[in-house]
Amino acid sequence: MAQFDVVDMNGKKVSTVELSDAVFGITPNEKAVHEAVVNFLANQRQGTQNTKIRKEVRGGGKKPWRQKGTGHARQGSIRAPQWTHGGVALGPKPRDYSYRINKKVKRLAVLSALSDKAVSGNMIVVDKMTAEEYKTKTVVAMLAAVGAGKKNLVVNETVDAKFVKSAANIPGVKTTTASSVNTYDVVNADKMIISLEAAKKLEEVLG
Repeated sequence: MAQFDVVDMNGKKVSTVELSDAVFGITPNEKAVHEAVVNFLANQRQGTQNTKIRKEVRGGGKKPWRQKGTGHARQGSIRAPQWTHGGVALGPKPRDYSYRINKKVKRLAVLSALSDKAVSGNMIVVDKMTAEEYKTKTVVAMLAAVGAGKKNLVVNETVDAKFVKSAANIPGVKTTTASSVNTYDVVNADKMIISLEAAKKLEEVLG
């Protein structure tokens, strides 16, 4: 069990907490993390790109010149791929890029990402993160007080609407809940700022 300092929203140490090595102290598995990140990014792709093939481009119904005797290469349509404004040969069409990975690999990747943040000192445990009103400067002040980085993942146990809205337009800040933590968000953040209850929730779910 590793010990972590717990600070308040003003950055002052209020206590310490022991968190399970099974969640925050394993040896990171880089292969699992890579597989999970690639999977996450693939699943985010909309797959709506589309190019027109020769039959979908308007025009080109008439043969541009007769087959023989002109000295030109034979052509059947001015909308063939080799013509300017012609169709695209073998271009992308709408498709679904999403796929699933093994649940054990996905779990190992999350544990690896969390452990890496914890061991490297880039996980900050805050006793409670709330906002009494919709004020961006409340969250900005908290981030400055606890020593946040350029890109931060803020993890709460549940959705606090006022806190989430207050943090919504701060560059480099993403808010989420313990039940929605994923490998990509953890890896992509410089610092993970997590509430004490959220950390215990992750222990309960992943431990």
